Amino acid sequence: MSDKTLSVWNPVKTDRFLVGAPHYPEHVDESYWERDAERMAKAGFNVVRMAEFAWHILEPKLGTFDFDLFDRAIAMLGRYGIDTIMCTPTATPPRWLTVAHPEILRVDGKGRPMSHGSRQHCDTASPVFREHSRRITKAMAEHYRDNPFVVGWQTDNELNTSMPESFSKATLSEFQAFLAGRYGEIGKLNTAWGGDFWATAYDGFDQVVLPIEFGPTFPSPGHLQDYHRFLAFSTARFQHDQVEILRAVKPSWFVFHNLGGLRDIDFRGQFTTDLDFVGYDIYPMLYDEFQRLGNHAKVQALHLDICRGFSGNYIVPEQQSGFGSQPGFCTLTPEPGELRRMALSSVAHGADGLMFFRWRPAHFGAEIYWMGIIDHDDIGRHRYEEAKRFATEMTALKDKILGTYVRMDVGIAGSDFDNQEAHKTYPIGLPSPQDDAVLLHQYCYDRGIACGFIHPEDDLSKLKLLYVPHWVMWKDEWTERLKSFAEHGGTVVIGARTGTRNEDNHVIRETAPGTSLSQLTGVRVEDFGRLAAPGANGLFDVMERSGGLVIPPNKPAESHRRERRFKIGNRELVGGYFYENLAIASDVEVVAAWSNRYAEGQPMATSRKIGKGQVVYVGTYLTPDLTAALAERLFAPVGIEPLLGDLPEGVEVTMRMNDDRRLLFIQNYTDQPAAIGGVPAGRDLLDDEKPVAGRLDLEGYGCAIIELAG
Repeated sequence: MSDKTLSVWNPVKTDRFLVGAPHYPEHVDESYWERDAERMAKAGFNVVRMAEFAWHILEPKLGTFDFDLFDRAIAMLGRYGIDTIMCTPTATPPRWLTVAHPEILRVDGKGRPMSHGSRQHCDTASPVFREHSRRITKAMAEHYRDNPFVVGWQTDNELNTSMPESFSKATLSEFQAFLAGRYGEIGKLNTAWGGDFWATAYDGFDQVVLPIEFGPTFPSPGHLQDYHRFLAFSTARFQHDQVEILRAVKPSWFVFHNLGGLRDIDFRGQFTTDLDFVGYDIYPMLYDEFQRLGNHAKVQALHLDICRGFSGNYIVPEQQSGFGSQPGFCTLTPEPGELRRMALSSVAHGADGLMFFRWRPAHFGAEIYWMGIIDHDDIGRHRYEEAKRFATEMTALKDKILGTYVRMDVGIAGSDFDNQEAHKTYPIGLPSPQDDAVLLHQYCYDRGIACGFIHPEDDLSKLKLLYVPHWVMWKDEWTERLKSFAEHGGTVVIGARTGTRNEDNHVIRETAPGTSLSQLTGVRVEDFGRLAAPGANGLFDVMERSGGLVIPPNKPAESHRRERRFKIGNRELVGGYFYENLAIASDVEVVAAWSNRYAEGQPMATSRKIGKGQVVYVGTYLTPDLTAALAERLFAPVGIEPLLGDLPEGVEVTMRMNDDRRLLFIQNYTDQPAAIGGVPAGRDLLDDEKPVAGRLDLEGYGCAIIELAG
């Protein structure tokens, strides 16, 4: 599907809302199967996903295939009106394969081969593993070609989630071949990687090594960048092998992948264009951001908004339904009412299909306490009833929901693989572009302002403001797109350090932010430096030695802290992480200026009129205070306002829309009742189309979908 357009505004092309659960008939006695199928049908499920970890059953020894178990399971489900999505089982190769070919195992940075007994232990770059992947995919596809209940396929399972890197011999040789294809001549590689620094040049591609961490010190940023480009290329190639076979056998099947950790995958390339749509597994109570953001509703919204920015609407092949764990960790447990609310939140942020993980928990293995819709004792309790309610609602509302996109007034530049990786190659203690962007996303989320992530190559015309969070790698054609957006009335905000490195990860030789961005912004960076993180006592929260004097962090001296302050409007704020001193053109307005130390009075943030809009440059990183100050100044003039006039704390609001309709999703993510004011006139599609105007009352974890009038 190389002609596929990647856009945040794309809905999934489907005529039904897929709703169901991953299902593992191999985990229970066959006497349970019909009871499971009957209860799924009563719950309103129309699809299951299966076989992603069953290669050892499907091919118990080389070249001997046995599909009987899954044939019978699929037929049983089909009798109750439930279709099946099959999965290629390549995340868990069988033991007979790794015994015969130990060279296909991944190797970590310390030279240790991965072992059988877990998953994702084989190297997707390995030609031998790719050959076996193609073989099992072809056998399964040909077997299920004419099965009327098999409607689509999932490739592998959460590629790169457990361990994207490999340092195996296969990876090395494939990496060398990748580089030979990319550069053609070893001299070009040496130039790109800065081979004259630390004598890191090579005489031929066969000499190139893999970038080992601290071996004994840091590798070239260009070396690291190309290694991760290779991992993304290798992952896309591995998946393409499977997609090519599936499409050749039966073009009418839909094909997707379920993404987990999002590492070393280039979503703007072949990985995504090969697929009909993308799937994102969402476990709101699992992620690290839970601690930082304070609640799982915000975490879920952030993850799904980031994912939607890659290519538009998606399905959720795995949605957390209950307590989850592996031996080393566990999640919180959704309270009664939260399963349905979290599922509706996924829909509100762009899901056009959803499956609850999982139908029933396993009684053995590394996830025995990863709970599903049915409990260990084979009883369906409140989670079953909530899943049933959700499935019934989505089936009834599919014609309203499908075909709509998620509204965004504030766009954050995201989904660019090179910029994600460029930061990792040289982080120097600074927030990543995505970490910085979280502050703006959360500001908007808390106030009910439509916000999400978008690539500069996408259609920007539906936005009112676009923020670029410190993208060090910049393409001149993006500048033209930003200029056009501003000329038509949009506001562009560009963060510090944007445009300071080229595609080889070299610092540019022009004055930052580079020729095209300087011409757009009217700004040149004269000087820059590091600042303490907000709230820190020093550059790092440890005792530091300065000129032989140890200064306790709880008693910082001003000269030691080197705190930078700035004035914006009538407020004086503290800069965070990084500063730039700016020289400006005559037609540039100073929005904020540094207010202490040697830089007092020098511009920190600027604005330049471009057509009907403006381009703002900010010579530091966001802090909560700076985010609020910029929003107060920039949002109102371009018509950015909350979707609801009176949004209580603990209530989330988003909008899905198209040319025909506007659907306002309102969710109470607390266990206490909420009264929401300022609700525009419409009908609540989750409450028998009851008319709503002005005030809406929601119970704890209650939800509404208001189809707006007019």
